[in-house]
Amino acid sequence: MPNKKKYIKRGKLLILGLILSLLGAACQEPGQRQTEKDQLVITVSILPQAYFVERIGGEMVAVNVMVGPGEEAHTYEPKPEQMKMLSESQVFFSIGVEYEESWMPRFEEINPEMIIVDSAAGIERIPMISEHSHADEAGHTDEARMDPHVWLSPENGKIIARNILFTLQELAPEQETSFQENYNVLIADIEALEGRINTILSNLEQRTFMVFHPAWDYFADQYNLEQISVQVGGQDPSASELAELVETARQEDVRVIFVQPSFSITGAQAVADEINGEVAVVDPLAKDWLVNLASAAEAFAAAMGKDQLH
Repeated sequence: MPNKKKYIKRGKLLILGLILSLLGAACQEPGQRQTEKDQLVITVSILPQAYFVERIGGEMVAVNVMVGPGEEAHTYEPKPEQMKMLSESQVFFSIGVEYEESWMPRFEEINPEMIIVDSAAGIERIPMISEHSHADEAGHTDEARMDPHVWLSPENGKIIARNILFTLQELAPEQETSFQENYNVLIADIEALEGRINTILSNLEQRTFMVFHPAWDYFADQYNLEQISVQVGGQDPSASELAELVETARQEDVRVIFVQPSFSITGAQAVADEINGEVAVVDPLAKDWLVNLASAAEAFAAAMGKDQLH
């Protein structure tokens, strides 16, 4: 006769194992991912890069993003759970945001086998030239700083996509065709985006817009716009600089000051109050890169005086 106690004990052990397994999944740290056996583990600096990697890599990639929603790329410090994911990554896609310079040696120390790839390689950088340029303690002026916001134009998006494609194909040559097909679809979407933005920004009454933080120069450069920044060298303007900005806004008939979600709006609101304008939000770090650039174009067009966007 079968030993009922043995079967009961075995059943309890199976249930206990299932419970522990479920608890382990529930207690998984934020930023850590359950990855499939053949997936490439990829770390990127910012959310827009994740968009490109996921569009091209598809189900073959698990992406670890360092700077998450609502966080600021210029002053970011990685979290322990993100460093854990980075230690398991085959590649780190850099893009030139400020935190990378100080943290890259630590990244290389944690994962010496990880390949570091500049996803913005081949993009011509734009100097961050401010109308109110000043020297810092080391004597460097704003003209010496290069604008890191390279991802904020469709033209540069194509270059970033190409760099990611080539890297993924080298890491997983057996998936070369799949990656290429995904890339081709993405490039077609970017070219359609370029056409849409050209239409949105056509026949504008003016081509000047004002932002709190100077993130949109690459976008402005591609579409023959002028960006005026409230911030000066990463700092809020002095009283005299604020007065100059107000005068410029009045001369250019600026009525909207654009801010990004992670910044205080105090400085922007001060300018807006002086010109009887308003503050609006555009997010340079939104993950859905394609939709976000179209939305930003519509917001800029509306601010510059175009009523019919479509």
